[in-house]
Amino acid sequence: MMTLGLIALIAGAASALMFASIVSGALISLVLFYLAPLPLMVASIGWGPFCASLGGIAAAIGLGALFGLPYCIAFAVTVALPAWWLGHLVLLSRRLGPVGPEAATEPPAEPELEWYPVGRILLWIAGFAALTTIAALLTLGTDAETITSTLRRGLMRLLRTADPQTSGEAGQFVDALVLIAPAAATIVAMMTLTLNLWLSGKITATSGRLLRPWPDMMTAELPPMTLVALCIALAFCFTGGLLAMVAQITTAALMMGYALTGFAVLHTLTLALKSRTFWLGSTYAVVVVFGWPVIAMVILGLADAVFGFRERFLRRRQPPPLPTS
Repeated sequence: MMTLGLIALIAGAASALMFASIVSGALISLVLFYLAPLPLMVASIGWGPFCASLGGIAAAIGLGALFGLPYCIAFAVTVALPAWWLGHLVLLSRRLGPVGPEAATEPPAEPELEWYPVGRILLWIAGFAALTTIAALLTLGTDAETITSTLRRGLMRLLRTADPQTSGEAGQFVDALVLIAPAAATIVAMMTLTLNLWLSGKITATSGRLLRPWPDMMTAELPPMTLVALCIALAFCFTGGLLAMVAQITTAALMMGYALTGFAVLHTLTLALKSRTFWLGSTYAVVVVFGWPVIAMVILGLADAVFGFRERFLRRRQPPPLPTS
């Protein structure tokens, strides 16, 4: 128990220091800030969610004592809560097959377990990304007009600091940034949470602490009702006001979820290609460098959800059944 507590305190302290580094204003602090959930996720997956909860509570209390209650709440909502819950989901499983009384007479065997699906974990990540972005925007105001004006003033202040000779045309550029800022923040939150969870899984697997087999990422798919939720969110995007802003954030999070499943579809559909590594590497490079080609991955993920491309492709690759005599 003392070892568990020590690991929790170390993970919490590391996470809190990375989160608080943003106060320095250095460029490297931005990277550390986005990687703040990583130590707690490693603790959650490697030593259990209870370890992460202890570390998260200690870190939140420490940040609150040093920097005030807003930092405490921000850390708890954006770092500690996702790290604890996602680590819990990674280790969540259930036993397959009925357990009958005859099992007592047989030699003990390793139970077959069904682990929590990767697609559902991806949906939870989208939910946390939307939640943290909405919570951040609500600190700027309680209605869309106040949030928009606060964002615009902040961006104009940054622009004038960088270039005191800012012309009137910069106002149009800032207005465009204000429109896309909530969705962009959601996408960044979604990608950083996904990266943190993947890195924590790799770290625990390398250290031998991962208690589950590494999942097959090519099978990742969102639950069917996600498509319905996306359609509803898209409809509310045209209502206006704070509701439209929340709907835009939700839409961005779900679309990024479909973009990630689109990459899983791409990995599956290229299994038969001899130059598969080249094409996959080129696709990732183009998406990382330019950004906007990720729309193609969103379309591919949505198309697979509707038409089942992966299932059809894998069915065609299976060998034909042997003829019966």
